[in-house]
Amino acid sequence: MKKTESITAAAFLLAASMMLSRVLGYVREMLLAYKFGASETTDAFYAAFQIPDLMNYFLAGGALSIAFIPLYNKTLASEGEEAARHLMHTILGTMGAVAAGVTVVLWWKAESLIRFQFPKFDEETMALTIHLTRIVLPAQIFFITGGIIQAVLMAHKDFRAAALAPLIYNGCTILGGFFLYEAFGIDGFAYGTLLGAVLGPFLMPLLFSRGAVAVRAKFNPKDKKFLVYLALAAPLMFGQTLLTLDEWYGRWFGALLSSGTVAHLAYARRLMQVPIAVIGQAVAAAALPTLSKLWAEKRVDEMNETLLRTLRAGLALATLAGAATWAMSHPLVNLVYRQGAFGSADGWVVGILTAILSLAVPAWIVQQIAVRGFYARGDTWRPMVLGTVISITVIPLYLYLMKAENVFGLAFAGVIAMSINTLATLFLARGMHKAPMLLPLLNTLGRSLAIGIAAGCVARAALTARSQFLPMTDAHVKVTALADLAAGGAAFGFVAMAGLLLIGDVELKRFLKRFMP
Repeated sequence: MKKTESITAAAFLLAASMMLSRVLGYVREMLLAYKFGASETTDAFYAAFQIPDLMNYFLAGGALSIAFIPLYNKTLASEGEEAARHLMHTILGTMGAVAAGVTVVLWWKAESLIRFQFPKFDEETMALTIHLTRIVLPAQIFFITGGIIQAVLMAHKDFRAAALAPLIYNGCTILGGFFLYEAFGIDGFAYGTLLGAVLGPFLMPLLFSRGAVAVRAKFNPKDKKFLVYLALAAPLMFGQTLLTLDEWYGRWFGALLSSGTVAHLAYARRLMQVPIAVIGQAVAAAALPTLSKLWAEKRVDEMNETLLRTLRAGLALATLAGAATWAMSHPLVNLVYRQGAFGSADGWVVGILTAILSLAVPAWIVQQIAVRGFYARGDTWRPMVLGTVISITVIPLYLYLMKAENVFGLAFAGVIAMSINTLATLFLARGMHKAPMLLPLLNTLGRSLAIGIAAGCVARAALTARSQFLPMTDAHVKVTALADLAAGGAAFGFVAMAGLLLIGDVELKRFLKRFMP
């Protein structure tokens, strides 16, 4: 099987998982919106994940796959299976112990940390945020330890645990919110999240490792291989990029605005992240083991060619997905969120935010794939330093646009900042590695934009025409939203398919052809 075909097969498995996971995620968001709307309670729930997210970022920071897989492949190729197993056991035991210790400290200091990050919360919201944080915080122990085992499985091209884990995680959150709501209120969602982390990200890799990977835990922070891992992982742990900080900025700066702003941004981001997860995360996760293996085998030209093809297919899909999300942002919001405590005013705000954030979808996806060219080479420092510098320098942009345009300014700031970050990453890669070639990427972008803009405008026109025959009423929001999605989706799909046949990018055609009869 060719390397690009191997990446495509793995990407489709992970993409299917991501899509199902996002569907479950929207069921969770629908339940939250129905019960609590965009209120102080939902602000507290989303803010409660800030400290756990920070912990995961600083202890893992993507390093469990990004830094570990290339090092594991290199150790396996040069020193054999025993050395690779020793590496895995040492990292599992040492990082697991560190995660447990940090969890205890953060649980103890949760109140002061929450008050520092969200000073504008009233006392009731503050107390709820602290309480929920302490419930979900231990989940990170299971994310981190399970992530190490999962990374080993991925290095061996076994993506089953990676595909199942997010489904179980989201499913448990839904079940917790549904069955525990009467007894625990919003706490039910938090308890479901904790249980999901145990059963999904931790238990699934453990089960699939049986008979294939010997799972042992060895605590040895002075081990030479562990120190090499830390050297590779350090920039991912301590550097900051907009892939993470954009959401943090939304929480921090959004908390300075009116009540419900944090929730509005979170709801819109969940919709925008569907194509990012299904395309970007799936393709990037599938590509890294192949790219790192090619680099370890010194097949540099083949690696560069594989990366370029993956980037072009990802960019084309991302542009079309972003255009579709922009065109149908309001129907998506109405279908997913408009019910119960989530009213028309919330729907209007979240719909606009979703349309704005959709403009950043191509940049998000290209960034996730492009940095894999660095990570496969064992180079984690340069892209992280670049990302950290950009993340700091764009803070005034967020503050300025927030003051000028309120919550919509925060969304536009994210679009601009992520686009700058992606362009800088591509230019850095081209300057250092002589790859990827930028003209083919520009050609792909031009073709995809032409198709996406045409399809998006036709879809919007179809929605306008549909509204003249079936005006929306509060009693028929879901029916109207489904009619909008059917009309807009059909119009978008027809124009997009025609455009793809006429001027579509060659790599996207190749990518799709492998799965067509």
